[in-house]
Amino acid sequence: MCSELDPPMSKALLLRLHRWVALTFALPLLAVIVSGLILSFEPIVEESAIKSGSVSAETVEELLQRYDPQGTARALVLRPEENTLTITGVRPGGGVAIDLATGEPVNLAARSSPDVFETARQIHEHLLLRGGWLVIASTIAMLALASLGILMGWPRLRNTLPGWHKGVGWFLLPLVVLSPLTGLLLAFGISFAPAPASSAASGPPLPLREAVRVLAVEHDLSSLSWIRPLGRGLVARVAEDGEMRTYALNRQGAVPMPRSWPRLIHEGSWGGFTLAILNLVTSVALLGLLVTGSWIWLRRQYRRLSGRQRLARMT
Repeated sequence: MCSELDPPMSKALLLRLHRWVALTFALPLLAVIVSGLILSFEPIVEESAIKSGSVSAETVEELLQRYDPQGTARALVLRPEENTLTITGVRPGGGVAIDLATGEPVNLAARSSPDVFETARQIHEHLLLRGGWLVIASTIAMLALASLGILMGWPRLRNTLPGWHKGVGWFLLPLVVLSPLTGLLLAFGISFAPAPASSAASGPPLPLREAVRVLAVEHDLSSLSWIRPLGRGLVARVAEDGEMRTYALNRQGAVPMPRSWPRLIHEGSWGGFTLAILNLVTSVALLGLLVTGSWIWLRRQYRRLSGRQRLARMT
């Protein structure tokens, strides 16, 4: 008799664990998933905004000469969707954002709307309040929820809310697992890429202006995402063939760096629009699982409360 009861009892225990893990981390998971959903649009928006040949090395060098005559800046950020170039390290505590159409500074404080993607990134990584540890804990919880769902076994699929919840979880299981798994790898700095070679033997660090010229020899600067320091050298990130590639910049040229597959997969910045759309589908699925799971629990609680009230009236 006991052996016959073990499987249902085990499934009930797993279901209870699944439910309470989800409820415990519901709010941080909601913040992480919604911000991830917003960030899923970033590769699509950026790639759509890139206009080949719209940014030349001469333009960037002129702006560097104008806004960084001392050569103290060490990083550039190009935002094609805003048509701005940001030079960091020019002013104490920050940089200057320049409108590429006019060459004039952009008053970031006077913007009518905040930087949606940057705000979403801060929420996604830190919850806006130095909550990186909570993001990591919530990501582990997401993987635990997927594992508990697998351990509960193949579900009976019905055209009901619980049926759809289980069906989405099972049929999109690789995506549901891959998204938090790659996020966790990024949080712990695991890229599966070999460490970049030391640039100590290549002489003094490359000035930013020279780095721009080096990159422009073989690459279209309108596809640039950023140039920033890594160790003693500079690294550039460029959109090429539907992928965000990184290059180490030195006096010999732009050297391709090993791919960080966890980052490329998690950000949807590899495989062109196909992976970007797949990343978007994953975010929608995760949000759907969280919302439907919470609604199922709330409906269950309401039914229990209604049953108790009816019983109380009868007695």
